[in-house]
Amino acid sequence: MAEYRNIFELQEKQALGDADTERKRAIYETMSPRGKRFVDKLGFDAWDPFQEPKDPLDIRTDVTRRTTQQLVRLFLQSRNGPVDNAYSQGVLDCALGLVNKDEKFRGVYEFCLWYNELLRSEGYLDHS
Repeated sequence: MAEYRNIFELQEKQALGDADTERKRAIYETMSPRGKRFVDKLGFDAWDPFQEPKDPLDIRTDVTRRTTQQLVRLFLQSRNGPVDNAYSQGVLDCALGLVNKDEKFRGVYEFCLWYNELLRSEGYLDHS
């Protein structure tokens, strides 16, 4: 199951160069006392003043570069027959959780993979 985990891993922070460290220190020195208290509580080394803003929800994508809406539409179109609102809401919740890398849905995803394999190995599902 390790091959599936990479879709949830977060990007690692890159180390700052000397010029960026100096800029970071200069930014800190010009901050208000309240801002400095926030940085001190967080820890100067952990503070990232150059952090990119998060994408708005409507343009966040998964590893396949599909939005939540695209994933939901593709999945629901692949189903045979109509689905009810609760089913559609569950699909939407999962798609949002996966795109946002929510650990709750990582557990749901990995459990479903494990359960599918269990059903196959015990003969409840075809091996095709």
